[in-house]
Amino acid sequence: MSAFQLKNIQRRLENMSKEAAEELDRVCEHELWRNIGFDAIDSLQDNSNRAKANYYYGQWQTVKEIQESI
Repeated sequence: MSAFQLKNIQRRLENMSKEAAEELDRVCEHELWRNIGFDAIDSLQDNSNRAKANYYYGQWQTVKEIQESI
């Protein structure tokens, strides 16, 4: 993989991470999920918001794991 391709992948992963974090902030209405993690998401009352938060937390966590492995 060329340096250009690697840089492009890293940029895309950073954009995905940023999008997921912004959605989590919006859905959770706070940034506690960054420190507490999954417990902050489980405490959400609205099932729809909890489902969205679970999706975006999974996306955010997957991106972080991929970034660590690169």
